[in-house]
Amino acid sequence: MTTITAEEGEMLIRTEELPNGVTVLTEEIPHVRSVAIGVWVDVGSRDEAPEQNGISHFIEHALFKGTSTRTAKQIAEELDAVGGQLNAFTAKEYTCFHARVLDEHFRLAVDLLTDMLFNSRFDPADLEREKNVIIEEIKMYEDAPDELVHDVFTGTLWQGHPLGRPIVGTEEVVKSLGREDLLRFYERHYLQGRMVVSVAGNIRHEEALAAITPAFERVRGNGEARLLASPAPHAEITHRLRDTEQVHLCIGTPGVALGDDLSYIFQTLNTILGGGMSSRLFQRIREDRGLVYSVYSYHSSYRDTGLFCIYAGLAAPNVSQTLEMIAAEIASVRRRGISEEEFLRAKNQLKGNFLLSLESVVARMSRMGKSQLYLGRVVPPEEVVAKIEAVTLEDVFAVAESFFRPENFALASIGPWEDGMVWREALGRLN
Repeated sequence: MTTITAEEGEMLIRTEELPNGVTVLTEEIPHVRSVAIGVWVDVGSRDEAPEQNGISHFIEHALFKGTSTRTAKQIAEELDAVGGQLNAFTAKEYTCFHARVLDEHFRLAVDLLTDMLFNSRFDPADLEREKNVIIEEIKMYEDAPDELVHDVFTGTLWQGHPLGRPIVGTEEVVKSLGREDLLRFYERHYLQGRMVVSVAGNIRHEEALAAITPAFERVRGNGEARLLASPAPHAEITHRLRDTEQVHLCIGTPGVALGDDLSYIFQTLNTILGGGMSSRLFQRIREDRGLVYSVYSYHSSYRDTGLFCIYAGLAAPNVSQTLEMIAAEIASVRRRGISEEEFLRAKNQLKGNFLLSLESVVARMSRMGKSQLYLGRVVPPEEVVAKIEAVTLEDVFAVAESFFRPENFALASIGPWEDGMVWREALGRLN
């Protein structure tokens, strides 16, 4: 049965569940010429045992290596030939395969995506070659400390939990994975797992459904429900000494789950602290003092938890002063040191960023797919805006007081610095 989940003028979002449990979402946007389609699979690195770490990402790669009807080169050429784009990514709790094409090539996009998803060969020779590609990707991350430090931080905060492991896995585990390992994982999570197909652009619901329904017949139901074991946070310090030009730091605390109304409050607080070029951390540490090249903060949400993180990239002699200033800003918001003007500016920034993102068909497709996968419904834009507007300054103070406690903070660093006591002493400002 088709249901309308959101309506915005001429834009209509419809939801339909196919007999095998696959959920199809469409949003018709008649004033554009393109269509974006994403297949969202309810599996990610969180679903992996330690000896499987990286297998979801490996399967993502494997599905591009050729099918029973197309070589890897043909997969790339067919979308390129019509000016389309084809890609995929693996996250901690889901994997997405997506394409963007002119509306007249929608059926080609569906055919390519489903051919990859359901007819991939998993050829042993291809898999061995792709192992080398993935290992090079792992090494690339190891050579990019400004990216790697975020994995080190999550591994510190959530040590021993799948959410704390890197999505790409490790070289040792990737080398150990064989074709049968991949096929068993694929069979369980792709053919028997939850899938959401999200479509946004210049296409009618009925037309999209006519192409999608027969293409997803191979999926055999919603499979097993994910058994969530929430991570226990660890307020610890991890240093990786490296002979790099800069020190890369991540400092943070547990956050809140996706779907929790506190997330709108946390996003407002994050915007004030480090969510843009007008934020406190950027203006006071980079612009006013010139202590860092980069400093920002973010809040990430998962099904049952979240994290808040502040990142800084800087020279080792500036670390102590920068940590003192970060602690001072955290202490300030905990002690109700946010003006009404600053608060309103942050809310307007959040609303503006969200509404501007809706001008992209890819962003609309992504928002629908992720919302359906996590929440079982598409949250209308009006509801998002209303929840941002409903945040009060008292709410922000309460969240800052609750989450920004000294005992909640973990720290991870990469570079020529390992004096964690400097941060421990700076945390004294929060009491």
